[in-house]
Amino acid sequence: MSETYVHGTAPSEQERLALLNRMTNQTFVAFLGVTPEMRVLEVGSGLGILAGAVASVAAQVVGVERSPEQLARAPRLPNLTFVQGDAHRLDFPDASFDLVYTRYVLEHVADPEHVVREMRRVARPGARVVACENDISLMRFDPPCPAFEAAWEGLARYQASLGGDALIGRRLFRLFRRAGFTDVELSVQPEIHWAGSVGFEAWVRVVIGNIKGARAGIGEEISDRAVAELEELLVRDDASVIFAWNRAVGT
Repeated sequence: MSETYVHGTAPSEQERLALLNRMTNQTFVAFLGVTPEMRVLEVGSGLGILAGAVASVAAQVVGVERSPEQLARAPRLPNLTFVQGDAHRLDFPDASFDLVYTRYVLEHVADPEHVVREMRRVARPGARVVACENDISLMRFDPPCPAFEAAWEGLARYQASLGGDALIGRRLFRLFRRAGFTDVELSVQPEIHWAGSVGFEAWVRVVIGNIKGARAGIGEEISDRAVAELEELLVRDDASVIFAWNRAVGT
């Protein structure tokens, strides 16, 4: 696992990631525009759940993942292959894939611009290269949660101290341009949940898991206060949350 990765690979973190995949995969796969003849590369596969969803549409999917703990839980499908490797050095020839994407990964790597350059290198002429990333400052709970906000800022500082970037979503356009793309489009994938809606409890649980996973780096006292605050939010009938994932497509 990358030294910049703040969450670890414990079973509790893997369960959080699986829950996040269940919430977000369908929308993201539709956004990718996968077609049956495509050969697709996923950079940073984690548990391989998203790659499995893409493989249900594409002819072939290859996933690159650095962590053997994550790969051990990855699904096995006839048209899905996983390779243990480093996103900074993709072990594929130039122009190998019809679609290349990464999601929730650039915030954790040492040199995100270099990773995007590598993704561009292995994409065929005219292929799409896609990134979906965090800018955690976009999270808004109501009623306000001051302990959570302090812990969330602490998470960003902790990740920065490890060499990661919890705000990288706001920099995607610049990253893609510096990586050599001249045709870049931006969009967002919203997360809007409220008390009683289908995704509200699951989303709050995902955020709680984020804080618990980085508790030592954020600070135990503020983390525990933030978790208690969010647990209280779950039982309110007037609570809501708004967030957005940042997306970039280079062609």
